[in-house]
Amino acid sequence: MLFCLKKMLKVQSFTFSPIAENTYIVYHENGNCAIIDPGCYYDEEKEKLAAFIESSQLKPVLLLNTHCHLDHVFGNKYVADKYGLVLHIHPEEKKLLDFAPASGLMYNLPFDNYDGELIYLKPGTSLQIGENELEIFHTPGHSPGSVTFYNKVGEFALSGDALFQGSIGRTDLPGGNFDTLINAIRTTLFTLPDETIIYSGHGDSTNIGNEKKFNPFLQD
Repeated sequence: MLFCLKKMLKVQSFTFSPIAENTYIVYHENGNCAIIDPGCYYDEEKEKLAAFIESSQLKPVLLLNTHCHLDHVFGNKYVADKYGLVLHIHPEEKKLLDFAPASGLMYNLPFDNYDGELIYLKPGTSLQIGENELEIFHTPGHSPGSVTFYNKVGEFALSGDALFQGSIGRTDLPGGNFDTLINAIRTTLFTLPDETIIYSGHGDSTNIGNEKKFNPFLQD
């Protein structure tokens, strides 16, 4: 599914792996792109991701994780090796990244984990894709170092598993905390304009206004 956004950035989504995780490519009209939460598990999924990048004549310049639960990191090593990229994560996600292969074995989903250099994301700063920015917000609660990437010009945010259409991320996993997640959504995501599109880690996209009105976890 292709979402065409205002101005200069576009978002392409893929749903990968047995866990049905959403992988995103955010790209600029000049050809630069960021690959966010590559969940491609099977070879055909990796090929599908690469085929889109090639057919769209894109140049991957950023590899980003909103958080490091196994379904969001399956394809990190593949993407890093293929495109020569260094993984960006929040420092509090390092433990989850290291644990991901063991978690995969628990679900009978073995995979080769990324084991290269890391660049740590700093909330309150921005990353560049062409002339556009992705602002970094710390939105913990689903996991300790979960982040959201926000593009003001395009009026969209990639929230990982913090906020879903009509739901929120699980908080019963190690490092999760329900009150922390609710607070992060209310004090960070809900300060964004109502028309801001939310691209979540699973399921359909939504927007801030709808979640304020209808999300049962976030009603006063």
